[in-house]
Amino acid sequence: MSPSEPIEISVAETRRLRDSGERLLFIDCREADERAHCAIAGTRHIPMGELPDRLAELAAAGDLRVVIHCHHGGRSLRAANWLRQQGVAGAQSMAGGIDQWAAEIEPGMARY
Repeated sequence: MSPSEPIEISVAETRRLRDSGERLLFIDCREADERAHCAIAGTRHIPMGELPDRLAELAAAGDLRVVIHCHHGGRSLRAANWLRQQGVAGAQSMAGGIDQWAAEIEPGMARY
C-alpha cells in the first residue's frame, strides 16, 4: 500500500475491505479494560503503549494495509501517524473508532 493513501479510513470502507477478503492487519489499540466491553471480531489487540515494543511485528506486515482503531479515533490517528513515521506505510486510522463501528456496522454491539 502506498503512503499516499489517506491516513484515515471510514468504518464502511474498512468493512468493505474485510468483506472482500483483502488481507489486512486490523489492530485494536485500546486498553484491555476497554476491549472487555466490546471488540470487533478478528482484530489483533496491541494497546497503544505496546506499539513501540511490537513495531517489528507490524513492520513485518510489509505492504499490507494496517487499520488501527480505538474508541473514537483519536489514539488510532496518533498511532497511524507514528507507524507511518516508522516506515509502516500502510497504516491507517479507522475514523470514529469502535463507537462509529457500533453505530454503523454492528448496532447490537455494546457501547461505552
